[in-house]
Amino acid sequence: MDRRKFLKGSALLSGLLTLSPSNLWSFGKTIENPHTGKAKNIIFMVSDGMSLGTLSMADLYSRNILGKGSNWLNLYHDKKVTRALMDTASANSIVTDSAAASSAFGGGIRVKNGTLNIGANGEKHLPIWQQYKKAGKKAGCVTTVTITHATPAGFCVNSSKRNAEPQIAEMYAELELDVLLGGGDEFFNPAKREDKKDLYSVYSKKGYRILKTQNDLKEIKKGEKLLGIFSTGALPYSIDRTHLPEFKNTPALAELAKTAIDQMKDHPDGFVLQVEAGKVDWSAHANDVAALIHDQLAFDEAVKTVMDFAEKDGNTLVIITTDHGNANPGTIYGTDATRNFNSISDYKYTNEYILNKIQKDYSVKDIKDWIYEGNKIVLNDDEAKHLQSFYNGLEKEEEGLYNYKKLPFKLYSEIQKNRNSVGWISMDHSGDYVEVAAYGPGNELLQPFIKNTDLHDLMLKACLI
Repeated sequence: MDRRKFLKGSALLSGLLTLSPSNLWSFGKTIENPHTGKAKNIIFMVSDGMSLGTLSMADLYSRNILGKGSNWLNLYHDKKVTRALMDTASANSIVTDSAAASSAFGGGIRVKNGTLNIGANGEKHLPIWQQYKKAGKKAGCVTTVTITHATPAGFCVNSSKRNAEPQIAEMYAELELDVLLGGGDEFFNPAKREDKKDLYSVYSKKGYRILKTQNDLKEIKKGEKLLGIFSTGALPYSIDRTHLPEFKNTPALAELAKTAIDQMKDHPDGFVLQVEAGKVDWSAHANDVAALIHDQLAFDEAVKTVMDFAEKDGNTLVIITTDHGNANPGTIYGTDATRNFNSISDYKYTNEYILNKIQKDYSVKDIKDWIYEGNKIVLNDDEAKHLQSFYNGLEKEEEGLYNYKKLPFKLYSEIQKNRNSVGWISMDHSGDYVEVAAYGPGNELLQPFIKNTDLHDLMLKACLI
């Protein structure tokens, strides 16, 4: 063998072996395409915490119960999008949190879980919405959780702590982002902030219209910057919004997305917008199948809203994805699987609402009657007694992210599983590869397998600054 060829080959192999598997599999940084830089606008859609089973079950529910395929899956059927699998890891784990995941999209780097666009040595990476804002585009974020939560924040700010939401609310004001719609009154209201700062006043002085209810959306004027805060904490789950009158004046995600698009679409230099279904993640943490499916379907309606605009506009890159999986729900084999799954259509409320209503003095009969009213599930006495034991202190309280009242989410999901044939592997994030779809100018840049930071690079190549 020629010794020089051998040494050259050895050096090449040695270089390859220093790369991580995700680097070997990632194609985003090597793309060269003559059609790049054609998009005027970007709409980046995130169904937070959406495992593939969530996407599948929402489509199955839509077909079986609503009589139509989901909008996301119809994009695949109609071959309107390019499609990829994505590795979602963070800098310090194969399983990411939303802050690190959003930083991969927003900052183009993998950071440690819990941080927003802050590198290992404290270096700050300029978030992508700031880059586009400085280039003259309008920029906005829409979410069903607090507007200062990790996913919107990852596109906009640098913070060593994702939970620094009062400070993130102030950062947004300094950046003068054009549209901010979601929840989180406690981070803007002086009566609820520890420092008593009136951020609503700060935003008003900067020319923002403050929105608090669905009706306020009718008062918007062209050219105004918008701060819409529609709840303390997150917005209500979609299924509760449908059935509970106290939530009737809360806008749905699709309506918020349309509001943001309409407010920015005429800007001559274009716009960038993030649309997040944040409570898909929260419902997965609670193993709450009705909340999960209905919030995923609400996201799916937002997909239609965005695609209706993008197809007509012709200059908008749309990216539809998730930041990570969560709880990996899925349907379970059995002779009654279809009938059992379809019974979810009888559920009127979230598990959170149902379990919150049970009181210490509820008898076994009271619990059985209430569960039947909420889910059309007939409990046996042992199941009702087991639930009752959580409320009279005989069972250990359940922990879990977003389980603020320590409700028996896991126990109740196991009771439901026996009737609806849906199982869960956990109550937390997973490291599974996830779906990505892209439409519009630049969608040809999406390769079959990518890592999360590649979407940052794709946006910059498709929509030049």
